[in-house]
Amino acid sequence: MARRVHVVGQGGVRLAAWEFGGSPEAGRERARPGVLLLHGLLGRAAHWADHARWLAARRRVVALDQRGHGHSEKPAAGPFDRDAFVADAEAAVEQLGLGPAVLIGHAMGALTAWQLAARRPDLVRAVVICDMRAAALGVRSRQEWTAWLDSWPVPFATLADVRRWFGEDDPTLDRPRPVRGDFFAEVMVEHPDGWQPGFSRPQMLAAREGWVREAHWDELALVRCPALVVRGLDGELGRAEAHEMVRVLPHGRYADIPDAGHLAHLERPAEWREIVERFLRDEGLEA
Repeated sequence: MARRVHVVGQGGVRLAAWEFGGSPEAGRERARPGVLLLHGLLGRAAHWADHARWLAARRRVVALDQRGHGHSEKPAAGPFDRDAFVADAEAAVEQLGLGPAVLIGHAMGALTAWQLAARRPDLVRAVVICDMRAAALGVRSRQEWTAWLDSWPVPFATLADVRRWFGEDDPTLDRPRPVRGDFFAEVMVEHPDGWQPGFSRPQMLAAREGWVREAHWDELALVRCPALVVRGLDGELGRAEAHEMVRVLPHGRYADIPDAGHLAHLERPAEWREIVERFLRDEGLEA
């Protein structure tokens, strides 16, 4: 089971989160190792639900809807810069008493995880970095991503249309990816004219600027806790860059998942869990 909890983030922004595995009245829950799950850009905490339940067998697990996403506030004035996302994660660990926690992040959430580990090592026991680049993506990437957002045929008439377009018909796909269709169906909201994204397009573009314009190698080098870099072989993080990230990390490890892309943790959940469990066990963090 999961219960909804709230966190007050930077600037008073109200953030929604879900705690898995135990009731708040059970005092022993506070003593269990803490895990904070951080989704990627456009995602939401619900994408972690199955993994959260698995992790909660022996740990206290919280999945956070980051600002601008899911059920968390979407402040019109922002900010949506890197400092805001990191401060929000810091607030979640401190206010919920998770620290020192294992931070598991996908894409944008992975960047938030290693930035928090670099800035507040006292709050972080280990980080798992899922398919996130340390290099700046560049202006061309911004242009391509904006064009991709413009190509969405919104509003969608049904959720089946959402799943079909993102899983089969999206022109950026090299092959059908049904899990991707499910991912995007999860973030849609029904309106009178059909299904539309439950997030603000300008806010997402603003958030993405944090790794379009800037590289984050220096912060990787400041992560003193154990760190795992894991990628799908068809994902956005290339093999050479992933190995360079592991080299830069003081205590870095590498793993990859065949036949998986950017959403490797959802496309190949069993393989992903095996890799993460082995990492936690080897680092003495399994319970």
